[in-house]
Amino acid sequence: MPDKHSLSREAFKEKVKLSNLTHFLGFGFGTGLAPFAPGTFGSLAALPIILLLQFHPWWSYLIVTTLAVSYGVIICQRVADDLGVHDHPAIVWDEIAGMLITFIAIPLTPLTLLLGFVLFRFFDIVKPFPIRFIDKKVEGGLGIMLDDVIAGIFAAVALRFLLPLI
Repeated sequence: MPDKHSLSREAFKEKVKLSNLTHFLGFGFGTGLAPFAPGTFGSLAALPIILLLQFHPWWSYLIVTTLAVSYGVIICQRVADDLGVHDHPAIVWDEIAGMLITFIAIPLTPLTLLLGFVLFRFFDIVKPFPIRFIDKKVEGGLGIMLDDVIAGIFAAVALRFLLPLI
């Protein structure tokens, strides 16, 4: 499969179908189509989900997160196949799942939401070991998802350590 930058803008527009549920989810409800920083916009798309889930039992948050991750492998694979490009920047379902992981068992306040968002984006962009290794070595939908899952875990751990200080 070609790399993430080998699809022309015109070809990309022809292949994107937000009326297709898999595309709608894979492109983060359309946020991945932002003209710049699609990963950041995809991460922001997770915030309303996180905020809505705070009104439900803790186990429902875990179920939604588990479904987002497990179905995310399929969603990301199908969208990548439809585009003919592995891990196109517009595929941001992985960011949504990573953000959900970031906030597992974290009390939500404006400050924790901001810190969690910044920490997740930091780990997703910088890709410290083993995130970069996985990003480069693991193929398909699993590869698209796994680096963001680990970035979410790193952000959750960092946020958990910061909680007593805030």
